[in-house]
Amino acid sequence: MTTDAEQLLRGAGLRVTRPRLAVLDAVHAHPHADTESIIGAVRRGLPDVSHQAVYDSLHTLTAAGLVRRIQPSGSVARYESRVDDNHHHVVCRSCGAIADVDCAVGHAPCLTASDDSGFRIDEAEVIYWGLCPACSTAPTPK
Repeated sequence: MTTDAEQLLRGAGLRVTRPRLAVLDAVHAHPHADTESIIGAVRRGLPDVSHQAVYDSLHTLTAAGLVRRIQPSGSVARYESRVDDNHHHVVCRSCGAIADVDCAVGHAPCLTASDDSGFRIDEAEVIYWGLCPACSTAPTPK
């Protein structure tokens, strides 16, 4: 029986390997996870997988467009499986939580540049910053 992850890998022209399957599953299960969190999730199913195998898998999956890498300012790289749209992110300044924000316009690139300098723009990346609900209601330290 072929899994969805196997079909995604084959559809992207990639060889199906246990580390790639595990990394893809971890990214789907843990949106916006950093590399160390992904390594931990992968090792729950593949205890002997190396750091390098996870890094290589993330690189390959990102290059194939199966995973998206984001890196908000001041943060380590994060990975997500939502790749088929041009959505944005909101980041908590206090705890670093990240959530998806759909396009304001509804289709890529979601924004119109004031001057495109001759480029054919197909994507816009926006990061909203603020406080998440938990941090905005937390008592301030005295």
